[in-house]
Amino acid sequence: MGPRRRVVIGIAVGATAVRAAAFALDGTARHVATREYPLLEPVPGWRVQDPDVLVAAALDATSACVAGSAGAEVVALAVSSAMYGLIGLDTAMTPMTPLLTLLDSRSSEAARDLRNSGQSRELHRLTGTPVHPMSPLCKLIWFARHEPYLCTAARWWVGLKDYVLYRLTGRLVTELSSASATGMVDVHRRVWSPAVLNLVGVSASQLPPVLPTTALLRLSAAAGRSVGLPSGTPVVAGAGDGPSGILGAAAIDETVAGLTLGATGALRTVVAAPLVDPAETLFCHALTEDAWVVGGAVSNGGNVVRWAGRALAPHGRPASGDDDGAPALLGLAERIPPGSDGLVMLPYLRADQAPAGSSGAPGAYLGLRDEHSPGHLVRAAVEGVCLHLGGVRDHLAELTPISSVRLTGEAFRSPLWRAVMAAVLDCPVQTAGETDDAALGAAALGLFAVGLAPDLKEAVTQLDPEGARTEPIAVDPALAAAYRGLRAKLPALITVAGRLGEILDEAAAGQRH
Repeated sequence: MGPRRRVVIGIAVGATAVRAAAFALDGTARHVATREYPLLEPVPGWRVQDPDVLVAAALDATSACVAGSAGAEVVALAVSSAMYGLIGLDTAMTPMTPLLTLLDSRSSEAARDLRNSGQSRELHRLTGTPVHPMSPLCKLIWFARHEPYLCTAARWWVGLKDYVLYRLTGRLVTELSSASATGMVDVHRRVWSPAVLNLVGVSASQLPPVLPTTALLRLSAAAGRSVGLPSGTPVVAGAGDGPSGILGAAAIDETVAGLTLGATGALRTVVAAPLVDPAETLFCHALTEDAWVVGGAVSNGGNVVRWAGRALAPHGRPASGDDDGAPALLGLAERIPPGSDGLVMLPYLRADQAPAGSSGAPGAYLGLRDEHSPGHLVRAAVEGVCLHLGGVRDHLAELTPISSVRLTGEAFRSPLWRAVMAAVLDCPVQTAGETDDAALGAAALGLFAVGLAPDLKEAVTQLDPEGARTEPIAVDPALAAAYRGLRAKLPALITVAGRLGEILDEAAAGQRH
């Protein structure tokens, strides 16, 4: 009998599903298990989840992954999770609040107040996180204003990753990557900032200790029984989903940006030390102590085309047999010329994650005429998303050199998305596999943490040799020229739309009163 096969399991707890994947150390095989869970909206603008439902899904997916690995030795579990979440726990470690997710916008007023007061600039300089409703900093201010009894009663304030690690290991800790996304860590000193904690009214004793992302914990006996592994199995603290995703895409060379596009999107690059955007737009979060991910995320990506599939179909149903009608609609859009015959879409259906990216503008079609067809509406949506991401790249390039961009994510299975995105970027562009895989990034970080890979890049290549390969995308010069002209006009259009949005908000407020 030959040596027992060894695997590392990456557990990526995402916004609507957990993906657990066992990667063989020789890169020859993997087993994947996925479990979904709902995103709840009990009040308009509140986007929450039950933390225990997410933990149960993570344990179940991990158990299925272990069972599917046919008796292989699991050298480590490594965890990634969605960032920016907040949970209040009591003294028995029971959630007192739901998980307030990235998309929860209840703290919009708190974020606006911090920007209007001028405090946001210093907060961003100190923490690397834009002042935005997504950040736990703003969520805690909301609790202090609206549910102050919770601020007094809560023994702990934690993120999603922290709670998952607690349920896996019995230890309540956080790690530098997730902590750096709270808006409360001094990224230059790598500790909770006393000044920020004083601002939000939370003490350091209410927050978990901050460990390196490579820190090794141990699987508890109870969690071991649940997933089918021995107690004491190494559990690597891991990083947040964004940094894990860029690692999983093998886009960790300096000057190379990784652009992922699914329902949402992000464009990021890796630098050696914290790099803070003076314009207060881009985030800077840790992958490891000496690898920091800087970039911008957008809330409106492939979801914009899915929305079009519902909105353009009779009775809100997809126009084809596809789940959302997107492939059929993209086929219509491919027949439309670049620039959509003068139609422009500002794709801000959801409040954007990059605070200055949309200047508060609402979603809008501009230049609509009766000759415009459903294909025009969809092509303008694709172009609007790509132009928005192109703006993120341009701003990032002002801070650090960007020589090329690597595309990942389900949207780029479409030739139209690939062609438009490459033309908007108008620089060397490659595809790098089908997914920006946070589970692979978690597993690679885990492999490095337990000493079985010499560096992060080699860890990814070792686990996924095929995924580390890239293919260049040819940039159409005529298409690139068309989008250069459109990009030059876009800031003025966004400014005008932002003012129109303010007028509409004022009118709506007047009607309510």
